[in-house]
Amino acid sequence: MANMNTTCVLLLNLLLITESISLEAVPSNSIAVNANVRCIEIERVALQKFRKGLKDPFNRLSSWVGQACCNWEGIGCSNQTSNVVKLDLGSSNLCGFEGGSQYTPDQTNCLSGKLDPSLHNLKYLSYLDLSNINFQGVSFPYFLGSLKKLTYLDLSFTMFSGVVSPSLGNLTNLSYLNLIPSQFSENTLSVSNIYWLTNLSSLQYLNLQNIDLSKAETHWLQVVNMLPSLSELYLSSCGLHHLPQTLPFVNFTSLSVLDLSNNGFNSSSIPPWLFNLTALINLKINYCDLKGPIPNIARASLCNLKNLDMSFNFIISGPITEFIQALSGCGNHRLELLNLGSNQLSGVLPHSLGYFTHLRELHLTNNSFSGPIPSSMQHLSRLEILDLSYNLMNGTIPEFIGQLTELSTLDLFSNSWEGTITETHFLNLKKLIWFSLSSTRKSLVLNVTHDWTPPFSLQNVEFRNCQMGPAFPAWLKTQKDLHEISLVNSSISAKIPNWLWNLSSLLWNLDLSHNQLRGDLPKSLSFMWVDLSYNNLTGSLPLWPSVSYLSLRKNFLSGPLPINIFQRMENLVTLDLGGNFLNGSIPSLTMGPTYLWFVDLSDNLLSGNIPRHWKSMQFLGAIDLSQNNLLGNIPTSLCSLPTLNWLQLSYNNFSGDLFSTLQNCSSLYALDVGGNRFSGTLPKWIGKRLPSISELRLQGNVFSGPILEQLCSLTHLHVLDLAHNNFSGSIPTCLGNLVGLKSLVEYATSPIRSIFLPLSYLEHMDLTAKGTQLEYYSQIFLMNSIDLSRNNLTGEIPEALTKLSLLSTLNLSWNQLIGKIPENIGALHSLETLDLSCNHLLGPIPPSMSSLTFLSHLNLSYNNLSGPIPSANQFQTFIDPSIYEGNPKLCGPPLITNCSLMPSDGDTKAVDEDNEESRSEKLWFYVSVVLGFIVGFWIVCGSLAMKKSWRHAYFHFVDEKKDRLFVAIKLNMARLQGKIEA
Repeated sequence: MANMNTTCVLLLNLLLITESISLEAVPSNSIAVNANVRCIEIERVALQKFRKGLKDPFNRLSSWVGQACCNWEGIGCSNQTSNVVKLDLGSSNLCGFEGGSQYTPDQTNCLSGKLDPSLHNLKYLSYLDLSNINFQGVSFPYFLGSLKKLTYLDLSFTMFSGVVSPSLGNLTNLSYLNLIPSQFSENTLSVSNIYWLTNLSSLQYLNLQNIDLSKAETHWLQVVNMLPSLSELYLSSCGLHHLPQTLPFVNFTSLSVLDLSNNGFNSSSIPPWLFNLTALINLKINYCDLKGPIPNIARASLCNLKNLDMSFNFIISGPITEFIQALSGCGNHRLELLNLGSNQLSGVLPHSLGYFTHLRELHLTNNSFSGPIPSSMQHLSRLEILDLSYNLMNGTIPEFIGQLTELSTLDLFSNSWEGTITETHFLNLKKLIWFSLSSTRKSLVLNVTHDWTPPFSLQNVEFRNCQMGPAFPAWLKTQKDLHEISLVNSSISAKIPNWLWNLSSLLWNLDLSHNQLRGDLPKSLSFMWVDLSYNNLTGSLPLWPSVSYLSLRKNFLSGPLPINIFQRMENLVTLDLGGNFLNGSIPSLTMGPTYLWFVDLSDNLLSGNIPRHWKSMQFLGAIDLSQNNLLGNIPTSLCSLPTLNWLQLSYNNFSGDLFSTLQNCSSLYALDVGGNRFSGTLPKWIGKRLPSISELRLQGNVFSGPILEQLCSLTHLHVLDLAHNNFSGSIPTCLGNLVGLKSLVEYATSPIRSIFLPLSYLEHMDLTAKGTQLEYYSQIFLMNSIDLSRNNLTGEIPEALTKLSLLSTLNLSWNQLIGKIPENIGALHSLETLDLSCNHLLGPIPPSMSSLTFLSHLNLSYNNLSGPIPSANQFQTFIDPSIYEGNPKLCGPPLITNCSLMPSDGDTKAVDEDNEESRSEKLWFYVSVVLGFIVGFWIVCGSLAMKKSWRHAYFHFVDEKKDRLFVAIKLNMARLQGKIEA
């Protein structure tokens, strides 16, 4: 009996222990599936309070009624105890999203509201997923740290704000933690530290992406290294700037996924310990500001690696041969994705690339790789994406490309390819949907038969600098799924066939620029993006309502602009009609395209005034009306455009006071009004009202007055052209403080430029450099110029100008400057053009000028310079004698004047004294002659004027002498005539 009692007690204890175990570690799939599981009252009440705080516009939680809470949507209960162990309301399920989607502000069918703290009563909860619920920026909940049974916690994209609660460190059973904040949240989520993670020794999955970890950057790696079970770690975009180069020991050896992308690690090198994580399957260190070569790794040390992304670090450099050989040492070759794009990697592609037979994606774009495509790559039979664009690769494109049957994307753009592409290159590419090809050598030919039918059906095709013409490629007619066609500079000189305009309802981008296409444009067209610039198209301008980007630049279009162009083409974002023969006036802008970014009507025959009404185009960022016959003044309504940052009005007949109309154009960063008849002076408010100006060109007008010091407060100014005006006074010394001519950062990070620059606008401006006027395009970013030539400036050249380390052009010619050339002129290391001609400069040429290694245009003519020319034979720039013309006291090569024959200082002084004495003698001689003439004149003429008898006698004497002379002449003439007749 006693034994039986003992047995019962043991069985009872075993039952209790089993029950306890079931309560403490309920698996996520151990949930009720029938109505027989009862609901714990306190937990049901907690759930109802939580439900009341939520907004459910589509009634996703309609089942949350009654007493049986274990049957409600998203609720799971223990079969043994009826406790709620699972709460899964992730909106990726309840909103019908695909996995991994996140809430967006315009997603109205998702749950939102407040997180009621009553959930802390769910003491046995082991699984909690509230992802994609919009909690509207409320502070991160502290009470979650009391749910100590949790093994799974997903709060991703929930729009919490503030600081992540360290109370999460109490969840010692946690194996999965996902806290990614929504990228659409106005509030940020950060941490004060992450030491609390050290308590989570069972953690296998940790995702803190987009959380500000800057306060933890000194200890983040130390903490993570104390999590031995960690398998996946996501720390992308966390504001980390410190990447330790050494790690005493690697404890998290189970790590298979590591994502450190998009953290600016301050040009750190790639730490070797990264490649000691031998369990790694996925490694992402892209956009990390890493530099230097890829570290050496042991052969066959990363045999589990499937995905490696090191792209967009920009300064990772050196060859990759040893690295690829080490990776290829594994017998199983599991690598599927290799992305090394947008760095400074160089050398030829190694033969060992062909060993990665499982490779699906290979991205090597935008590096400095050279040489041909290695023949071993023909073994990459599983390759789906091959991107070798923007490198220095050369040679012919191998025909084996056509045998890579899985290829869907082939990008060979912008290399130095040569040779001929034939149908064999595409023989078995049945899955190809994206093809891009161009050569910088312009020696690439596409040679296919006229009736060729490709095996593929492309969505995107791009050829540039590849000879395809002169006929229009007929094989495009077979491509029924095209989205984009780009055939740029392809030597096509035919008419555009009619079938192209109706090729596909999917086609939205058509770029046929830089060819010799002929004929008129169609009356209707359904594409969104059309670039037919730099061709020979004729006729009038059509109206295409569906087009948003339109460039017909440099054709032979004529006639007036349609009066209703801005009303009919209401979807326009970009309009470029520059370089045609359009005439008439600019149509009214009272009503126009709402989202127009820029309009370019330059280099036409347009006349009349600029329209007065611009308010309907509030997104307009750039206007170019240069090189027309426009007149009048500038309407003040232009400055009602809040995003106007590029205004180009050069070479017209505009006049009046420019700055009185532009004082409210505060967003301008480029102003070009050269070659007009504007007048007035620089306003004192220019530094405050136009704070973002980067390029200021007032050349060729009639501006006057001084060059104001207020220009010096323009932080981003790097092009200043005030040439051919009437400016006077001295050059402000403070120009040497222009930050934009000392640092590229000021220009590139200009907030106005980065936010409002129209992406499709090709910046261009006429600037004088190297002795001639050139049109600069996007490289104007690198142009740093000061041109004050042909004014009435006086005084000396400020020594402070030599502080402008990025200055490439300095032109101060044709002024009245005096004094010496600054001694430290050699400090302008970037100087390419220096013109100081036609002034009154004196003294020697500074020896430091010889250190200007980039100087290619120099003019010092017609000054009063003296002494030897320094280092004249070192640089080609210095050996042209004409650049020193009009300086008689200069000597030495390349001039024929020998410095040893020039007068010494003593001789010069003596000569100067002799010259001074000679000049004095000449002065007294001229004074004596003048005085003698005056005295003699008044002695004779004065006496005749005062005494009448003398005057009569004098004139009688003169008349008598005149008569005798007349008679003598007549007698002599008669005698001479007689002799001639005889």
